Amino acid sequence: MASIDYLMDPGWKYLRQAQDEALKEQAARRFENKTHAWVPDAAEGFVAAAIAVQEGDNLTLMMPADGSQKKLTRAEVQEINPAKFEKTEDMSNLTFLNEASVLHNLRQRYYSMMIYTYSGLFCVFINPYKMLPIYTDSVAKMYVNKRRAEMPPHLFAVSDEAFRNMMSDKENQSMLITGESGAGKTENTKKVIAYFAMIGSGNKDQKSESSLENQVVQANPAIEAFGNGATTRNYNSSRYGKFIRIHFDRKGRLVGGDIEHYLLEKSRVIKQAPGERSYHIFYQIMTQKALRDKFGLSDNIRDYKFVSQAEITVPGMNDKEEWEITDTAFNVMGFSEREKEDLYKLCSAIMHIGNSTFKQKPRDEQAEVDDMKSPTAACKLFGIDTDLFLNALTRPRIKVGMEWVNKGQNVQQVDWAVGALSKAIYARMFHWLIKRVNKTLQANSDDMVFYIGVLDIAGFEIFDRNSFEQLWINFVNEKLQQFFNHHMFVLEQEEYQREGIEWTFIDFGLDLQACIELIEKPLGIVSMLDEECIVPKASDMTYVDKLLTQHLGKHPNFQKAKPPKGKQAEAHFSIVHYAGTVRYNAEQWLDKNKDPLNDSAVAVLKTSDKEGVLFQLWEDYQTDVDREESEKRGKAAAKKKGKSASFLTVSTMYRESLTSLMTMLHTTHPHFIRCIIPNEKKTSGLIDAPLVLNQLTCNGVLEGIRICRKGFPNRMMFADFRYRYAILAAEEAAEKDPTKAAKAMLRKMSKNNQLNVDNFKVGTTKVFFRAGMLARLEELRDEALSAVILKFQCSARHYLAQVEYKRRLDREDAYPIIQDNVRAWIKLRSWPWYRLFSRLKPMLKGMKSNAEIEALERKCKELEENHKREEESRKKYADELRQKIDQYEETKAALERDRMLLDKRNKEIEELNRNLKAESEANYENAKKAAELEKLREKERKEWEERERRMQMEAENETNQHKTQTEKLKEQISTLQSDYDKIAAQRKAQEQMNAELIDEVASLKQKSERAEEQKKKLIEDLDAMDDKLAAEKRANNEHVKHNKKLEGQLKATQTQLQLALKEKHEYDVDCKRREVEIGELKLKAQGDANLISKLQAMLRRCISRIEELEEDLLEERKLRMKAERQHNELRSEFDVLTEQMAEASGQLTAEAHINKIRAEEVSSLRRDLQRRNLNQEAYISDLCSMQYATVNNLRNLSQQSATLESEALRILDTRRAISKQPLPRVYVEDPDSDGESA
Repeated sequence: MASIDYLMDPGWKYLRQAQDEALKEQAARRFENKTHAWVPDAAEGFVAAAIAVQEGDNLTLMMPADGSQKKLTRAEVQEINPAKFEKTEDMSNLTFLNEASVLHNLRQRYYSMMIYTYSGLFCVFINPYKMLPIYTDSVAKMYVNKRRAEMPPHLFAVSDEAFRNMMSDKENQSMLITGESGAGKTENTKKVIAYFAMIGSGNKDQKSESSLENQVVQANPAIEAFGNGATTRNYNSSRYGKFIRIHFDRKGRLVGGDIEHYLLEKSRVIKQAPGERSYHIFYQIMTQKALRDKFGLSDNIRDYKFVSQAEITVPGMNDKEEWEITDTAFNVMGFSEREKEDLYKLCSAIMHIGNSTFKQKPRDEQAEVDDMKSPTAACKLFGIDTDLFLNALTRPRIKVGMEWVNKGQNVQQVDWAVGALSKAIYARMFHWLIKRVNKTLQANSDDMVFYIGVLDIAGFEIFDRNSFEQLWINFVNEKLQQFFNHHMFVLEQEEYQREGIEWTFIDFGLDLQACIELIEKPLGIVSMLDEECIVPKASDMTYVDKLLTQHLGKHPNFQKAKPPKGKQAEAHFSIVHYAGTVRYNAEQWLDKNKDPLNDSAVAVLKTSDKEGVLFQLWEDYQTDVDREESEKRGKAAAKKKGKSASFLTVSTMYRESLTSLMTMLHTTHPHFIRCIIPNEKKTSGLIDAPLVLNQLTCNGVLEGIRICRKGFPNRMMFADFRYRYAILAAEEAAEKDPTKAAKAMLRKMSKNNQLNVDNFKVGTTKVFFRAGMLARLEELRDEALSAVILKFQCSARHYLAQVEYKRRLDREDAYPIIQDNVRAWIKLRSWPWYRLFSRLKPMLKGMKSNAEIEALERKCKELEENHKREEESRKKYADELRQKIDQYEETKAALERDRMLLDKRNKEIEELNRNLKAESEANYENAKKAAELEKLREKERKEWEERERRMQMEAENETNQHKTQTEKLKEQISTLQSDYDKIAAQRKAQEQMNAELIDEVASLKQKSERAEEQKKKLIEDLDAMDDKLAAEKRANNEHVKHNKKLEGQLKATQTQLQLALKEKHEYDVDCKRREVEIGELKLKAQGDANLISKLQAMLRRCISRIEELEEDLLEERKLRMKAERQHNELRSEFDVLTEQMAEASGQLTAEAHINKIRAEEVSSLRRDLQRRNLNQEAYISDLCSMQYATVNNLRNLSQQSATLESEALRILDTRRAISKQPLPRVYVEDPDSDGESA
């Protein structure tokens, strides 16, 4: 029973319906479970239709909309639950677990804005599209330390259960929040984190802005700005998945947290669909004029192509206010100004680089920049050289063989590279942001004992066009649903075992295993995609062809895509998931999976400031040049992203992240929250039935119901069963022990054929029923109640008839008695003695009353005299009281004046303290500036000295270089003659080498033939292994280990084949290279004769070059003299700056002296104020003691006055009562008359 505080809370009516209202609604329901059935309807999902005719399994139903009749079979309709289950809080208690009943229950609760409903292990949430007062602190406190059954369904109930389980079971917990975009996942995640921060706070009154609890809560706004965007369904849609871990110590206190993120939608950075918007941070930056001016942005966001392809504003969202929230969150999280500025700077640079335009060179496929404005602005923000960056985009360096060459790119390739680089920068920036937030929330590892993880990830998606992203989102949900199915029946099995019920284990997680293996196993969809990415000249269509060849007709979950309908796009294949069949379009899958980057452009980005965020983003990324340098230094080639030195696919990264996530979830106790979007119009109180049913399917709610039907979903404690169904077996229910009573009742029901023994099981504390059995018991109970009520009505009517009959008999008996009494009275009234008695009786009473009257008059006079005396005393005391009150008012006024004076003095003291603090800060700032100026002067002096030394060294080096160059030329002239003699000898040696090379080529051809034979053998072995692997897949689970061994052998064989192919290719290339070298040597031998004449001409050119160099030497000497003059000028400027620094230092010294004098004055004033305060405090204490004495006197007088007033009032009341009492009247009989006279 809810307490009165709960019922008075404004949010309670949105949590639980009042009992009387529920009973009224149940009584007013327009359909009954016996006479109606649920019929499928295109618009409403299901409608309740009346059963007009029933012939076996064939039904004729009357439709409620138009009264028309419709014939259906029993299997085509669904049963309706009894009225007692209307708006039930846990749908697993429904007698008939079917889609129609679930939809009806959710719809009715949503119309009453009860948005949370349990469905077994699930907590189902429907977005209300309006603010409800159910997340307040008062509501949150209701659920603290409350069991789930004690309170209405709520997110806080699930959260508190997770916290209590963690503390009692010493086990990590997880909360899985899934649903479509716009269903409310992010908001529920925020509320969960806020709840854990509240109950895990060590100091409940802590309000510090930088407290850990506040940082945990503020982490969301900081990340949302970079990870959330607007979609057609949700204006604040999270475009990534996250797993937030809240860490606690042994006592349940919050000690830290961390965040893992998954599947960030990078494509949104450069492209948005109609009606959508990019990430919020771009639009928040554009609201700040200071940032726009600083980063070179215009005032119109439409000027930037990457972020203005669709919507630029969102209804109900003020980007300026959101920026302030984001910036405040950064401050709370401890971000430095440099870090915040770098994040804003990178976002601005992406906007600039998106405006870069390129054009094709005339008569050439080479692209060149069309406008330098945007690239220059972007490179300025990146802090890199513009020319190097543009050259890296248009002519990237690639390695061909052993040499590096520049490859020309066309416009399309450059545009694609710019987009890929922008996406990579944003994705790495988001990853850096998550790491930085984790650094703030990081706790001491010794304190972290338990954690509760909150998973916020997109639900199952079936769109008109489903691509690479949908495959991975659906695969994640497939794994999560398998995890739920397994966990759900593990719990069921554990309860069956505890209750001692015989049950054959069914692992419903295996139902989804076939689909999961189709996607992730070797030769599966992902594995074949990775292999196709390394095959030369592979395309999306070759990949699709291989998929169809490998799986079509061989795997039950792989199908050929059906032709598109309506707005559906073309699809290449279909996969049968648990939530439905999804048609996938494989266009650009290879590019999305490879996600290649321009290494040359990345190398340029790595030249940015090493202290900045941009450098940190790419610090762990190794280009091909970096790896080659590492190899040269003798180090192992660093892995580019973890898998290989040169290649790692997106699928591999996603698979590793998913494996890590599932591993974490398997180590926790999970809790499930399913979020539902009620309609696509964002309208509160409106249910789109087909949309909701689709989500119930995709979220696994209906899958959970399907599993429930396999077991015993309905269960009751023995005591509850006896209490509710005692009417069906009254004698057996009389047993005191509820366990024995329940078992005896069930035996009697089975004996009477009311229940089938296969439809229930008796445990140690509960009775378990199959789906539909409770409805049968309710029907039997209703029939028994009807019979009892009918008997009760008969008995009541019989009793009432007997009462009426007795009343009439009593009336008949009373008639003669009344008549006898009337007759006796008539006779008595004429009797003389009775008349005499009636006249004397009043006179006897009057004589006695005269004495009483006289006594009362005497007492009245005494009371009047006492009253006069009391009245005089009261007036006297009243005058004294007025005097005391006047004195009190005067004292109070004096105290008020003193208080005002004291407040005035306190304000003066505060003002002086502020002035003192300002002066101190000014002194500190001046001293700091002086120190900075001194450092700057010293730095400039060192720079001038270094520049002077460097210029001298450069001049000397240039002179020495000219001398050395002249000597080298002379040596070359002497060596050229000797080289000519050597060439003749080398020619003969080369002819001998040619003969040896011809022999070596023949040997290489033989090796190539052997490699070809080995390749054929390996291909045959590979085919054999493929056949063997296919046979092993059809084997039982007992051969899993053997399968893994064979897979390892297959991988080894494939590796050997690849090595053999690579070796053969190298042999072929080596042969061709040797043949080319032979031809080149022949040509070289023919050209040696021409070399001599060329050398002689070279000798003449060298002599003329020496003369030119001597002239250059003279010119260099002139330049050195000019540099010395400039040096002297700079030295004089430096001396002037030194003098200015000395003057500034003198001014600072004077200001410091003045500040010292002011400080002494302030200290003197403070001492004066302290003396005044002491005097004032003494005066105030005297006044307080006087006031205390006065108040005591007044209190005593008030008590005396009250006593006197009460006594006077009592006397007056007595006097009034006496005066109002009537005097007695004396009656005297007149003997001459028949009547009486007064």
